[in-house]
Formats: sequence, structure tokens, C-alpha cells
Amino acid sequence: MSFIKLYLAPGKEHSLKRQHPWVFSGAIKKADAEPAEGDVVEVYSSKREFLGMGHYAPGSIAVRIFSFEQVAPDYTFWKRKVQQAYDYRQRLGLTDNPSTNVYRLVYAEGDGVPGLIVDFYKDTAVVQTHSVGMYNVRELVAQALKEIYGDRLRAVYDKSAESLPAKAGVQAQNGYLYGQSEGGVVVTENGNLFYIDWETGQKTGFFIDQRDNRDLLARYVKGKSVLNTFCYTGGFSVYALNAGASEVHSVDVSKKAIDLTIKNGELSQAPEKHEAFAVDTFEFLKGKEDKYDVIVLDPPAFAKSQNVRHNALMGYKRLNAEAMKKIKPGGILFTFSCSQVVDKYLFSSTVMAAAIEAGRNIKIMHHLPQPADHPISIFHPEGEYLKGLVLFVE
Repeated sequence: MSFIKLYLAPGKEHSLKRQHPWVFSGAIKKADAEPAEGDVVEVYSSKREFLGMGHYAPGSIAVRIFSFEQVAPDYTFWKRKVQQAYDYRQRLGLTDNPSTNVYRLVYAEGDGVPGLIVDFYKDTAVVQTHSVGMYNVRELVAQALKEIYGDRLRAVYDKSAESLPAKAGVQAQNGYLYGQSEGGVVVTENGNLFYIDWETGQKTGFFIDQRDNRDLLARYVKGKSVLNTFCYTGGFSVYALNAGASEVHSVDVSKKAIDLTIKNGELSQAPEKHEAFAVDTFEFLKGKEDKYDVIVLDPPAFAKSQNVRHNALMGYKRLNAEAMKKIKPGGILFTFSCSQVVDKYLFSSTVMAAAIEAGRNIKIMHHLPQPADHPISIFHPEGEYLKGLVLFVE
């Protein structure tokens, strides 16, 4: 099995020798043939030392490495990758957990498979590929999932149509690679029930990455009034309702999201304490001084690239300042950023600027990360995208 070879310019091999999985287009000096998008390529130094194998894509990141050894990227190889990811989740206590049957099984670079996401919902695996190379092996991934899970797996759903690069020209259609399902299921997360619809929902259907942070929220809400903004399907709201909050308001600009939030609220232990509003968060906050004991700010990524980072920071500052001004004295603010280009230090500085503007004395109670089933490779710090703070507002 032979592959197109790419040769780097002198001095451009250092990051790969440190096992960083990205090869930027500017680092490539020559190739022995012209690769097509999605092709498996071998990367060599200027001295013709083998460095790694990966999928090629035109653009700034030209190659995403999936092996730093020469391998045959066949079914056996991909099954081993999926098995390693499964074994890690098993060590986390997620694969056979009666109180939690929703988790991320494969997390791209964090699991050594750039461009591949697999989320597991009760008995259905939802695959989402972000590169043509990974899209090309999706059937092999589905077969590996079938072998690993056996009769615990009812279906594998491919939801790559929205995540593949638009310029790739792949006419991807979402659909089942194995089995069939109604398109939705009730899952359990830390004992809380949620309705998931992977066919029509955002991403793969649920924001799994906030599981631990939702669990932390439950410690602070008993007898308290809670506002959950940018609520999507109401994850924080359900935890708050089940933990004994006196009142929970959910806000999202999307009517579709609010409909799902209402549905999930009805699965809680106290649906009568829940109200949901399809409205812009800034509009909703007007006139809400001293109404809420706990506020959750979990907006979508304000910045997906460096060139809009400044505007995103201004957005985070404005949002946090408004919440700080409105929250009751002695209130607790959970605030997050999922923008990968805004690191935790920059986010903390922006929140500090918001506190100065709000004129409130604030203590940091917790620094919040993404959970362990969204692992960050020590060689790829860019995999850290979710960061949060829990703040006590005097």
C-alpha cells in the first residue's frame, strides 16, 4: 500500500516530532504527486525522515495526523483507535453506568483521530466527521462500533452533512450506517432525564460537555431562583429543577430550542417550577434587577476564528457585566466560553473587566473545564475549548 509523500521545508518538522498532529500548508515544500482532499498521505522531513500519516485537505491545516508510525490504515487500524477510545471511557466509568448513559466516545485529536466525533446516547452512536478523510472511513468506524458494543448497540447514525467543509463538494446526507431508530431517545445523565433528537438537534443532539458543570450547579440551587440563558435543550435547567430550585427560568432565542427545553422540563421532578422564554438574552435581562440567585451564561461560540476574537471578547464582557449587575447580592454566576480561540486566561481577564464595569465585588469559586470524555492531548493544547468560572457576587 503506497501513499503520496509530502516533504516539509527545513526546520518545519519540530512540531511533528513533539507529536502535534497538524501540518500547516506553509510548512510543505514539495510532494511527489498532487493529493486530493481526503487522501491518506505520508509526511517526511526535508531530510526524508518519516514523521507521520494523516488525511490531506486544502487549506491552512493541510494534514491532520492520525498516526506517527507507518501503518496500514485499514479496518484493523480504525477498530483499534475506536477500541482505545472505548477503553478510556470504560476507565472513566461511563460505558456501564446506570445513572449516565450519554457520553462522548471519540473526541477528535484528543483520541488521536482528528476530524472524528462519536457521541453515545443510550444505545445509539452518532458519528460526525469534520474532514473528508474521516468521512471516507465512516463505514469502518460504524463496523468497529458494532463489534465493540455488540448487542448493546441498536444503531449508528451519521450526521456529517453539516460538519464537513462546505468547499469539499461532498454530497453528504445524514442517515443510518447501521440499524434504525425513531430519531430520538430519553437518556439519563447523573440521574437526570433528557430527550435527545440527534436527527434534528444541534451538533449531535446534546451538549454532553457540560455534564460535570451541570452536576456542580445542582449543589448551589436548592431553594434558589435560577436563570439559565442560552439554554438550548435546558440541561442546567433540569438539574436545577431536580435539585430543589424554587424557580427556574430558561431563555433561548430559538423557539425550537425552547420547545425541547419545555419537553425536558416536563421530565424533571418539578415541572411546575419551570418557565421557558424564546427571546434574546439581553432583552430578557432588562428590568430583572435582584430577581435571580443563580444565573447561568452558556452562550454559543462568539469567536470561531482569530480575526473576530476582539468582537467576541466585547460580547463576553457585555454579557457578563449585564448578569453581574442584575444578580441578587450573594448570588452565584456560572459563566462559560466555548470559543477555542479565547483561552482560559483571556476569558478570565474579560470577565474581570466585566466585574470592574459592573462595580460588584466578586470571588472566584471554581474554574471549570470540559469533562474527561473530551480529553485534551498534552501535545495538542488547542483541544481545550470549554472554560468556565463560578463566581460569588457580593
